[in-house]
Amino acid sequence: MNVVKKNIDLLNGNILLSLTELALPIMATSLVQTAYNLTDMAWIGLVGSDAVAAVGAAAMYTWLSSGVAALARMGGQVKTAHAYGEGNTGEAIQYGKGALQLAAGLAVFYGLIAVLFARPLIGFFHLNSPVIVKNAERYLRIACGLTIFSYIGQTLTGLYTASGDSRTPFIANCIGMGANMILDPLLIFGLGPLPGMGVAGAAAATVTAQLIVTLVLAASMKRDPVLWAQMRIWSPTPLSNLKTMVWIGLPAAAQSMLYCGISMVLTRFVTAWGDTAVAVQRVGGQVESLSWMTADGFGMAINAFVGQNYGAGNLKRVKKGYMTAAGIMSIWGLFTTILLIAGAVPIISLFIHEVEVIPAGASYLRIIGFSEMFMCVELMTVGAMSGMGKTMEASIITILLTSARIPLAMILGSTSLGLDGIWWALTISSVTKGILFFLVYLNMMKRWRMN
Repeated sequence: MNVVKKNIDLLNGNILLSLTELALPIMATSLVQTAYNLTDMAWIGLVGSDAVAAVGAAAMYTWLSSGVAALARMGGQVKTAHAYGEGNTGEAIQYGKGALQLAAGLAVFYGLIAVLFARPLIGFFHLNSPVIVKNAERYLRIACGLTIFSYIGQTLTGLYTASGDSRTPFIANCIGMGANMILDPLLIFGLGPLPGMGVAGAAAATVTAQLIVTLVLAASMKRDPVLWAQMRIWSPTPLSNLKTMVWIGLPAAAQSMLYCGISMVLTRFVTAWGDTAVAVQRVGGQVESLSWMTADGFGMAINAFVGQNYGAGNLKRVKKGYMTAAGIMSIWGLFTTILLIAGAVPIISLFIHEVEVIPAGASYLRIIGFSEMFMCVELMTVGAMSGMGKTMEASIITILLTSARIPLAMILGSTSLGLDGIWWALTISSVTKGILFFLVYLNMMKRWRMN
């Protein structure tokens, strides 16, 4: 298999060492991406909770765009990993190239929709302040209109991971985070003759950082002949490869988009408690992303590990890798539970500075904190199932239980719990999903015939 030596051998050797060596840079990359968002929130928080609410509403559509991007990223990563496991570099090149072509096409389509229909898209949330609405529209047009950099960057990260190289995406994202940390205050508040752009500045800083990450990833691919060959996106990809990737990636994309759509409906519920409640939801969700983005990053690692070993027919190694990953994610989930519950007030105070809003934000973190271990196991298991190509099964479970959040939120929100009832709906569903996914995967492994 023509993979450079820096890539991790996922098919042989100590499982814990291989999985950890692959996962740590991915988890660190996820933490860096979380730092992007938290940096934005920290600076926007200085502008005021109205600005946070504007970013919170518009950012729902950047989240939705990640679901669309998953069609190319997941399909490309899974099938490329299978090809690496089979030792078929020709197929790996075709799938990688096709994934990038899909990503570019989807990004252009999504960007046009965001620019042309920004007003009705933001209008969905029924925000009360015209200023907040206007700022949300500006953020949406910039962040989603130029989402092609995010799409290509996410897909390249998936292709690197499938090849066993998780360090290069980590380095690229660190460079991007450094740029974002410099650009955020510069573009939000201005400096000298450079005028402050406010909310639009935060969007511009993020998009510029995503462009830098994409350029670094693309330039680094020259060191690997297989990865570099995948960059020839002007060359046609066989229709059969594209169909296979769409078939694999579509359930994951639909799952992510529906998950976001449900959150958008819940955000509309939240506006009944005022625009500041939207700010609480946005900041609380970004703080919680310390946990779920790291778990999702680990899910990408187990996805590549399972993908290569499943492609090679090594089911024993798949089983051992999953159980090792489950133990690691359980420990991480417990850590974040303690962090969010015990440190709710000081953490939320870093991003929200209005004294009257802080208690509501702290309440969000305490309630959602109880679900962290289960949510980590859920995301890790989704990655493992997707690595086997079973994205449809994972999506069905996720869609059914996540959809239950809407009626549950309506019921609990109408009780004396009020706004906290919506947060409890999120926690209850996450706990249920984590338990069910673990049991389903255990049952799958019991049916395997080990060699």
